[in-house]
Amino acid sequence: MTKYQIRDTFKQLDMDGNKAFIAYLMAGDGSLDQLLNQIQILEDSGVDLIEIGVPFSDPAADGPVIQDAGLRALEKNISLNDILNKLSEIKDEIHIPYVLMTYYNPIFKYGLEAFKEVAVAAGVSGLIVPDLPLDEEAELKSALVDSDLAIIRLVTLTTSDERLKKIVSEAEGFIYAVAVNGITGKRVGYSQEVYDYLERIKKYATIPVCSGFGISNKENAKALGGYCDGVIVGSKIVELLHNGKTEEIKNLIPEKYISSVN
Repeated sequence: MTKYQIRDTFKQLDMDGNKAFIAYLMAGDGSLDQLLNQIQILEDSGVDLIEIGVPFSDPAADGPVIQDAGLRALEKNISLNDILNKLSEIKDEIHIPYVLMTYYNPIFKYGLEAFKEVAVAAGVSGLIVPDLPLDEEAELKSALVDSDLAIIRLVTLTTSDERLKKIVSEAEGFIYAVAVNGITGKRVGYSQEVYDYLERIKKYATIPVCSGFGISNKENAKALGGYCDGVIVGSKIVELLHNGKTEEIKNLIPEKYISSVN
């Protein structure tokens, strides 16, 4: 997989009149040997792209469900290197793009050049680093230049138009629009402010915009999906995988979101 797989997936979805459904899972929650099975469950449920979380001891952006999943993985001493090695083993059995969602410290400790080489070899298409703002990513960006890894940028409700334009100009893969102020986790619904915010991003964006944080049911997904190119579901997916209720994952995906690329 390469960052171009992300582009091609969104292109196919657009041609089919569909929106992307992106699912997050925490690598090593359960065991790392379950990773392929978890990914295949998501594929079979109609997911178009997967975010693979890397456990970290200080997950500032994560809500309680994902924090707990990360702690379960850390209790098994799951590391970034373990995850990349496992992905290298199973990459040929994965048929949709996958990106890593990790805090910057594990990448920095791994070594930027080494990380780039191993991540590309492991079939990773992109990277989401929630604690690395655009102004501080020069070192990472330089290391990944001309690589097959997209740096996927996040924007929030408080991002100014000036900063939004700057982020959009640097964006790769898709833009991750955080739909709430605060940490991940389910929400009851969304305000008009959120819909206006998504329309504002779409006005400037030249690549797909996907919205996440707080989506816990099909109604949430459908509501947000009307204003962007796809939705990202994390905490609810992690909860269902952990509790063995995998058959319920399909119930999160609006019918029009189930794409022909699977």
